[in-house]
Formats: sequence, structure tokens, C-alpha cells
Amino acid sequence: MDRRTFLKGAGAAAGGALLGGPFAGFVARQAHAGPGPSFRDLGPVEDLRDGRVRLWLPDGFSYQSFHDNDGPEVVLDDGTSLPGRHDGMAALPGPNGDVWLVRNHEVNGNAPGGAFGPGTPYDGAALGGTTTTLVSPLGEVRESYTSLNGTQMNCSGGPMPWGAWITCEETVNGPDVGPDFTGTSNEDLEQPHGFVFEVPAGGQSDRQPIRQAGRFAHEAVAFDPVDGILYLTEDNFGFPSGFFRYLPPSDPMETGRLDDGGRLQMLAVVGRPNADLARAQPRRATFDVDWVDIDDPDPEFDPVVSNNDAIVYVGNQGRAGGAAWFSRLEGCVYDDNVVYFCSTQGGGEPEGQFGPVGDGFGNGRGQVWAYHTRGQTLQLVYESTGEEVLDFPDNVTTSPRGTLVLCEDGPADNHLRGLNRGGQIFDIAVNRLRRNDDPTVTRFGEEFAGTTFTADGHTLFVNIQASDGITFAIWGPWERIRV
Repeated sequence: MDRRTFLKGAGAAAGGALLGGPFAGFVARQAHAGPGPSFRDLGPVEDLRDGRVRLWLPDGFSYQSFHDNDGPEVVLDDGTSLPGRHDGMAALPGPNGDVWLVRNHEVNGNAPGGAFGPGTPYDGAALGGTTTTLVSPLGEVRESYTSLNGTQMNCSGGPMPWGAWITCEETVNGPDVGPDFTGTSNEDLEQPHGFVFEVPAGGQSDRQPIRQAGRFAHEAVAFDPVDGILYLTEDNFGFPSGFFRYLPPSDPMETGRLDDGGRLQMLAVVGRPNADLARAQPRRATFDVDWVDIDDPDPEFDPVVSNNDAIVYVGNQGRAGGAAWFSRLEGCVYDDNVVYFCSTQGGGEPEGQFGPVGDGFGNGRGQVWAYHTRGQTLQLVYESTGEEVLDFPDNVTTSPRGTLVLCEDGPADNHLRGLNRGGQIFDIAVNRLRRNDDPTVTRFGEEFAGTTFTADGHTLFVNIQASDGITFAIWGPWERIRV
């Protein structure tokens, strides 16, 4: 999530180990490399929904948008008024070649009786959650409904190989915590927040948080099916963030669900207590890692504590044991024994304070990291040299050919960028949204989020995360552009 606009408005040990997975051999190139050869130019492409240009894409690509909140109210099949803030998302196989899209709505705030949609919400006063849509690979909506409600700030998450989406709350709000960055009171909330929830494809969440996976500002998750471990990123906007893993009490590949009652741990660098990985790193920086147990992952506060105290409570336990810190960890994805994750504002000069930092912790334009699960090593894959190369990478997914697809969350033009096996950054799409009722008003600075490919790699679904959210289905000759 990008809070910079809100805050302005309110005034307010390097080594030589090679990386496994589809990026094997990549680290022989420079981790700080600039853009590679220009593969193609992007150009305006008309939306098949209505002929308007909303994206620029490579030659030969097409797209169709749907669930556009910029206009008449969108009402789902269960009577839900579609929430905005379309964010993290998973494409899971559906019937007859269609796709189940489970999509987050990163809505903050609370109000008595404020939860959207039918069913019994986790918290009747919380305004976020997920919707599920059955859609064709060409963006034709078949059905849609509420699948989780009563949560807050559902930012990203991750698809699970047993056919589910884990959605993450990027907050620690609750009746036991003071107002967050918006200044809104939490007194109306009925439950503590800051958890992850499971939503099965084509079904309903049980609306029960997996509490032992931690109460902190969750962003995204990625599951390693070999070891049965869930990896989690933290986007603690104004403070350092940690990289976590959750060891469930049973193997989800056998049970078909992620159970509560496991153990939460936080990454530490061997021999370097409290390593500052938010700052610029050496070329091909590689670290051996260990994991620090979190003894109290699920706090409830009595008396009420400030939001700043609550949001660092879990991370401080890890740092007391020597855990490393990063800048704003956001998207993460598992691919072939490697977990890739983005540090949105990493790679710059070190911060002069622990926090809070009003414009986000970190002074860089972004880093991409890789954790090699077999060797337990962490390696810097890419560090941006400037906003024209890669600007605040956020959500991430992998293509069938192993290319990373990165969503930008910068203050200016936002792109979908590719990071290929050769270490080259290149453009896949650029946001060219305009207001539907007044095309002179541009929306170019609104962020991409929720990239997810269909299982066969035919279609890339992606959202624009804004109050007037929108979802796109994009398809074309992916192999020709090496995505």
C-alpha cells in the first residue's frame, strides 16, 4: 500500500553462493545493473470492453477490463456493492476452463455495522475483505460474490498449491490499539486485526484468523510445498520490516488447509546481529541466514497501547534476538526452491532513525531479494539505480518462463516491469487510465497490484489499486517478449 499521498494530504556478509531456481546463474551479472536492451516499445491499446485506451502494451497484446468502480455502482451476484481498493489477487483453476479470481480489497477504517456483503463477518465494524469472481481467460465475468468480510486493509497475500488464497491484513488495529496513521479511532472495532486468513477457491473463508502466524502489518505470503513452510513479508510503513516464516503444526499439502497453532520465526543474518538490509548492498550480496523464534506472535494489549507501539511489538521480539531488518517488504512469490520478495524503498542511504519515518522507512527505489530454501541463503537479485529503471516494486509474480513480473507503486507513471533470467529490467505495461466521465483527468500515478497468471500462462490478471479500482485481463505473445 502507498500511504505517501495520504500522509502529504494530512500534513502529516557478502558471499559467492549461486542462486537456485529459475534465476540460477543470474548472480554472475551485476545485481545493480541498469536496463538491458530495449525489447520493444509500448503503445496505446484499446480496451475490448469499450474501446477506450487504459493501458499501453507491447505490439500484439490485448486486454479487457471489468469490475470498474469508476462509474455506476457494481453490484455482485450476492447483492454486495463491490468495494474499491482492488489489491492482491490469485488466479486459481475453475470449471470449464474458467478462472476463480480471489481478490483483496484494501479498505481501512471502521464503523458499526460497516462490513460489506452477506454472511457473518470476522468483525462487523471492519470494512475490508475479499471478493471472488469466476471469469473467463478473456475477462468475461460469470459470477462474483463476497468470500471474506469484516477484515481490514487486505493488502496482498499468496496463492496456495492446494487451491486457496491466503489474504493478509496490513494493520494492527483493534479495540486494544490507538488510532493508526489516519487518526481514526479504533473504538468501534470488535476484534483485533493484523492476521492472515484463508479463502478457498470458489468458496467461503471460515473467517478465522491464523493467529500464530503473527499479528503485525502483513503484506504477502508464499508457500514452500517441499518443506511445508509459509513465508511472510511485513510492510511496516514507518519502521523497519522483517521477513518471517510460519511453521504450521500439520502439512497443508496433506490436510488441504493452513492450520493455526504453529511457530513464527524471523530471519537473521548469521554473524551479523540486526543486519541493516534496507540500505544499499554490495553487488551480488549473499548472506547465510538463521531464524529467531517469536515467543508472543499474537498479542492482545491491556491497557490500550499506541499504534506505533503495537505495530513494532512482534518485530521487536525478533530484533531482540538479532533479526535483520529491511525497508517495507511487500510482494513475495515461491518458484522452484526460491522465495523472491520486494523491498519497496530499499537500496538507498541508511535511515538516520529507527522510526517512525513519515514518508516510509527506506531511502532507495527498491530491491528484489531471493531466499534460497535449500541452502538457507539470502541474495540480492536486483537493486534499482533510479526511478526510471524500477520505481518502488510492490506485488510480484512469476511467469511460466521464470520471469518476475513487478508492480510499481511510485508517485509518477506506474509500470508493470519484467525482470528476466538475464538480469534485464524491461517494460510490460504502463498505466494510462483516465476518468471515465472526464478523460482530461488522468490516473497515471495509481499503482498496479495483484498480478497473477492463469495456470497455463495465457492470461495475466492485474488490478489498479485505487478507491475506484479496476481489474484487467491481459493476453498476447508472452513467449515473444520472454515473459
